[in-house]
Parts: sequence; structure tokens; C-alpha cells
Amino acid sequence: MKPKMLLLTGILAAFATSFVAQTASADLLSEIKAKKEIVIGTEAAFPPFEFVKDGKIVGYDEDVMHYIMAGLPGVKVDQMNVPWEGILPGLAAKKFNIVVTAVIQTQERVEKFHFTQPLADATVGLLVHAGDTSIKKPEDISGKVVGSEAGSGMMKVLEIYNDKLKKEGKPGAKELKGYVSIQDAFADLAAGRINAVAQSISSLGPLVKARPDTFKMLPDVIGPKSYFGFVGRKGPNSDSLVNFFNDRITELKKSGKLKELQMKWFGFTMDLPDVVTVPEAAK
Repeated sequence: MKPKMLLLTGILAAFATSFVAQTASADLLSEIKAKKEIVIGTEAAFPPFEFVKDGKIVGYDEDVMHYIMAGLPGVKVDQMNVPWEGILPGLAAKKFNIVVTAVIQTQERVEKFHFTQPLADATVGLLVHAGDTSIKKPEDISGKVVGSEAGSGMMKVLEIYNDKLKKEGKPGAKELKGYVSIQDAFADLAAGRINAVAQSISSLGPLVKARPDTFKMLPDVIGPKSYFGFVGRKGPNSDSLVNFFNDRITELKKSGKLKELQMKWFGFTMDLPDVVTVPEAAK
């Protein structure tokens, strides 16, 4: 092969390599704008954050998402409703671009994923049956069956609290029962099949208000102060999308609209930090 041909081949190869590299490193937000479509993962079984009503996904997080997406006119939302166990693995496997569902910010998760700033209080409390007088404080779950969503941050807090009881010389719970859907845990509690449910106080408050004859919430929580946020992947490709979500959330906070949405869905407002915040006990 002639020297000139070798030089031309080398230049073409270098150009091809550079083009592939540039394509691979293109930021996700630009890709979404170009495709005019975003794929969002949601677990729509967690009222009042996100749930299905009359065939549509509604809730606090859904309203927040609609405001955020108003900043991307012309972009179609393809929202996938998947069980909780598939949310973070699905995000990691690139089945969707970002997660719009209430995910607790923990040290382990923050190390693996790029969270938005906090959107709601995720501190964990205990729900019991309204007629149950045997559980008046958290430590009374010793010898009882307590449920929570399998693989969730709430279940992790429950497990840590149960271990704490045992270290203090108490029996601890008879069983910690994991559920695919938290709604199944509430149903079992209402039917007397379990004794308590560990869940975020922000989601338990509206439930108790709606069904005071069935449920009540213990006044003391079982975990450290923690928060919910949306989640994207880590890395330069996805950072642009998460940063866009953060900018829109900041606008919601500054305008007072976020507190309006909190009143609409929870019946109270929450003071939230402006940055990702991991519970002190988890650091």
C-alpha cells in the first residue's frame, strides 16, 4: 500500500474513532431533546406519591414531574410502571432514563446513583391497627409481625431498628415480612394478619387521616431524618438530565409551588434541604 493511502486510511480510522467516542459521550438531555422522548421508571403503588387512579398515574411526584417536563416542550413521556424491585436495577440497566418515584437517599444508593435534591420527608414511622392497644411505642413490636416493602429503604430502617432492640436485650420482632407492594402490607394490617407496618411518616399521615377507624401511627419514629428524591444514573452522560430536573425543582421551591403540592397531597408542608442529604446514622 502506498504511503499516501496509508496516511488517508489512518486519518479515516482516527475520525471514525473520534465520532464513536463523541456519540458515546453525548449527554442524555441532548439525546432526549433530539429524540423528543424520555423514558421514565415509576412504581405507581405508593400513595400519595404515585398511584393509579381511573387508569392514570397520579400523585405528588407525578405533579412534580409534569412541572419539570413543561420545561421540555415537545418531548413525549414514556412512563413505565414497574414493581419496586425493578426500579433501581432497571435504571442501572438503562431500561429508562430516570426514576420518578419516591426513593430514599441512603449512603449506599448515593454512591451508586445521582439523586435530585430532596422532594419529601422519608423518616420512617410505624403504623398499627386503630384498635391495637398492645403497641404504644416502637419497642413494643417485640414478639410481633411487622411488614414493609421488600428491598426498600423503609425495610432497611426496620431491620436496623430490630437489631438495635436485640442488642438492648429485647426479643425483637417475631418476623419482618417483606411485601412486593406496600398496599398489600396495609391490607394485611387492616385484616389483622400482621401487627405493624414500617413506612415513611409522609405517606402514613394521609392514610391515617383517610382511615382513622382502621389505622393509627405511633408518635415516635424508628429511624433518622431522611428524604426522598428522584434518581438518575451517575456519570457525565446522565448528569445533564439530573441537573435539569434539579433546576426545575429549585424553581418549584422558590415559587412556593412545591409547598402547594405538599398541601394538596399530604395536608402539610415540609422543610427540605436543597442538596442530597444522607441520614446521619448512615454516614
